[in-house]
Amino acid sequence: MKRFDAVKRTIERAPDSLVVCCNGMIGREGWTAGDRPGHFYMIGSMGLASSVALGLALAQPAKRVLCVDGDGNVLMGLGALASVGAAAPKNLYHVCLDNEAHGSTGDQATITSKVELDKIAAACGYVRVARATDEASLERGLEVLLGGPGPAFLLVKVERGNVKGIGRVELTPRQLTDRARAEATR
Repeated sequence: MKRFDAVKRTIERAPDSLVVCCNGMIGREGWTAGDRPGHFYMIGSMGLASSVALGLALAQPAKRVLCVDGDGNVLMGLGALASVGAAAPKNLYHVCLDNEAHGSTGDQATITSKVELDKIAAACGYVRVARATDEASLERGLEVLLGGPGPAFLLVKVERGNVKGIGRVELTPRQLTDRARAEATR
């Protein structure tokens, strides 16, 4: 399964959620797949999407917060999984797209062929954890992920490589912050 297809399907399944997309290609794919005012893209902030999503979930407990992350980003901010588990926000849903590589910088291998991030999330206290390896299991995994209270974690195994024609986020970090703040407090 291509990462772009997984990003698009994930975002489509959560139309009323506040969405935090990690930096790099996943953020660009989220932008291209269907930008909305409730989306916030981590431009140049590797490893911090889940921390921002946690803060947003705690600040806005009545709103569902979806974090769309990548394996390289999760590894960069691994301690955030423990922070999410300890805070246990019922409105936080975390999707990690795992291609076992840093897809934005040339597909250098990560260590996720040996380190299973879904098992780490479970050990950190995420209340529901699932894994998807194809489109059918992605659909089932999204049902598990979004079907109850969080924090919940879905690891999605995706192919390496980038889809051609993916656009860049066209808003400045300030514009993204302002519109995300307005949407979160609406």
